[in-house]
Amino acid sequence: MYDQLQETVNYLKNKGIKTPDYGIVLGTGLGSLVNIIDVKIKIPYKKIPNFPVSTVSGHSGTLIFGSIGGKTILAMQGRFHYYEGWDMKQVVFPIRVMKYLGVENLIVSNASGGVNPDFKVGDIMIITDHINMMPVHPLRGKNDNRFGSRFVDMHEPYNLKMITCFESIAKSLDIKIQKGIYLALQGPTFETPAEYKMVRLMGADSVGMSTVPEVIVAKHMGMNCFGLSVITDLGIEGHIEEVSHEAVQLAAKSSEKEIGNLVETFILQY
Repeated sequence: MYDQLQETVNYLKNKGIKTPDYGIVLGTGLGSLVNIIDVKIKIPYKKIPNFPVSTVSGHSGTLIFGSIGGKTILAMQGRFHYYEGWDMKQVVFPIRVMKYLGVENLIVSNASGGVNPDFKVGDIMIITDHINMMPVHPLRGKNDNRFGSRFVDMHEPYNLKMITCFESIAKSLDIKIQKGIYLALQGPTFETPAEYKMVRLMGADSVGMSTVPEVIVAKHMGMNCFGLSVITDLGIEGHIEEVSHEAVQLAAKSSEKEIGNLVETFILQY
């Protein structure tokens, strides 16, 4: 995998992508966050050596390089999911590419189902911690010490200084935010009522199908991580309703403007 990574990194460097200040993974319904970026380079995933291609509706599958203010940004407009059939090393491959391009600060976003009874659809949740319930761990197998140590410290998966800064910005902009723990399941099915109950009993506030493998690998490579979830449906006992991917996309879209303002200000200030 190391040789493939270097091939991909060299290709992107030759395209003009060098030492971004931030890497951003834009999740379901949140791809329009790219509108706050002054775009310099756009490359479809299918043209990037060794990159998988997203198969999910609403994930455009484009790598974006540009800037916000004086900060350079490398954004994935669409991510890869384990449920699509990729192996876990392919799912997290772009995160390793980001690190070798010079990214030290990673922002991940997703749409998730809320199981905290204080949540409502459209809420923006800062991810303070996660629970990994994916069937395959992204670091399973022989460790390559060029990427990081065999046993990765995860006592602070989401950077506390970044969380504090984001909270302060939300308060100054008078935008309500939630904080909580995100649990990752394989998908692609949405959760049953019993599964939603399980997620809550395990101590999580929201549940989704992504993000955690990316953060684990980012920590493996020494990156600082910050995560956001948009609550797009509710799995609260007694209030569980029918949900679809289209409904999730619409719910995520309802929070786009606020998320854009928050992320833009955060990048400029942090």
